[in-house]
Amino acid sequence: QVQLVESGGGLVQAGGSLRLSCAASGRTFNNYGMGWFRQAPGKERAFVAAISWSGRDSYYADSVKGRFTISRDNAKNTVYLRMNSLKPEDTAVYYCAAHTRVGSMRYTDEYDYWGQGTQVTVSS
Repeated sequence: QVQLVESGGGLVQAGGSLRLSCAASGRTFNNYGMGWFRQAPGKERAFVAAISWSGRDSYYADSVKGRFTISRDNAKNTVYLRMNSLKPEDTAVYYCAAHTRVGSMRYTDEYDYWGQGTQVTVSS
């Protein structure tokens, strides 16, 4: 089992940057691909980015490609999301999750373990 805790959210102006962190507990962190999702008020939780267990492969939603970078440090049991050139439409609660089921890593039902979320607010 994996427990996840996100941090690094906050209020930033449009064009600014933030780095989110997701710290995992449990010995099996290295076995899981990891994903970041976000949920804006009144909207469904949406895929943002994912990374394979080794860190070799990464995937992005079209809306963040070229602006966000996902990475992981397996020695620290941590996955990161670097967010640059932030826009007001990036405002949401951001969640990290451990990928536990076979699939493309883009869908919430492929993930069984979730963090509590961290708020990101981008002002215009």
